Amino acid sequence: MSGLKRTPLFDVYKEYGGKTIDFGGWELPVQFSSIKEEHEAVRTKAGLFDVSHMGEVDVKGPDSLAYLQKLMTNDVSTLKDGAAQYTAMCYEDGGTVDDLLVYKKSDNHYLLVINAGNIDKDFDWLQSHLEGNVEITNISEKTGQLALQGPLAEQILQQLTSTDLQEIKFFKFKDEVDVAGYKALVSRTGYTGEDGFEVYCNSEDASALWKAMLDAGKEFGAVPCGLGARDTLRFEANLALYGQELSKNITPIEAGIGFAVKTNKEADFFGKAVLKEQKEKGASRKLVGIEMIDKGIPRHGYEVFNGEDLIGEVTTGTQSPTLKKNIGLALVKAEFAELGTEVNVQIRKKRLKAVVVATPFYKRPKK
Repeated sequence: MSGLKRTPLFDVYKEYGGKTIDFGGWELPVQFSSIKEEHEAVRTKAGLFDVSHMGEVDVKGPDSLAYLQKLMTNDVSTLKDGAAQYTAMCYEDGGTVDDLLVYKKSDNHYLLVINAGNIDKDFDWLQSHLEGNVEITNISEKTGQLALQGPLAEQILQQLTSTDLQEIKFFKFKDEVDVAGYKALVSRTGYTGEDGFEVYCNSEDASALWKAMLDAGKEFGAVPCGLGARDTLRFEANLALYGQELSKNITPIEAGIGFAVKTNKEADFFGKAVLKEQKEKGASRKLVGIEMIDKGIPRHGYEVFNGEDLIGEVTTGTQSPTLKKNIGLALVKAEFAELGTEVNVQIRKKRLKAVVVATPFYKRPKK
């Protein structure tokens, strides 16, 4: 797999039995033990993911807020120092450039975390709309990112730092935290539906932190995890994946992330008029959960029918490791989005029965 990008942890994968694949131009581990084992570990104990392929963009300057308000669908002005926000960037027609996180470090300093496959495209988009006194820097190559996820994540990470992790609430972060002797930004966020942390560090420190976290997690049953489990975990929790639930042809409203679109904010932003209309009148398509009635697994790209009418397609589907059911997410015409609606999924040469069900498929138990 020559020519693929690699994260700072590439040489460590082999030590832990990682099997790598081409993922959007990156050579990344799909699994270390098995997808089901890793999935189960995150749901019940803890798992560690290398997410250093994600992109990071530093935004600085007195006009940073005004600049971000023009580009982001969410209301960045509501962010306080030390808080993160989920948002999207859209084109004028409402299609999605990317979904991302915005971290507010101070009034004039923000960190954007963007999807790996979109780094160049996003940075060009950000650059082409620069105005005022703002400086943006792509710091992706200098930044490592590890995600420790699962109900025991706090106990494990707490062994490596004197910072009280209980003080870092959901979607909050602390910068310059000492973790196993290395400085890191520690954020209570994740992409699994479980409690956990994303730890941003200098790329040269990533391998040492990976080993330290796995060593600290050994007695708790923590395991290294690959992309396979990351996908099944995020899918069960109904967390969108760019390129599947979101794209330049799918708006945030259609994809069900309207909570991250604030059309009532004062600032104008790309796509605002289209998204406002979709919010008020309803979008013509809607992302729904489906559960197979007949035997078969709905996969990405499979067509969805109502009778003879093509009404949409599956964006993600698999056999859920947690629920042991064949389920999927599908973008369908809005009139077929009611819970309980029967549809047919084209699986190879057969149209198999499925039913529209509630999402998320999985919610973590309350403590």
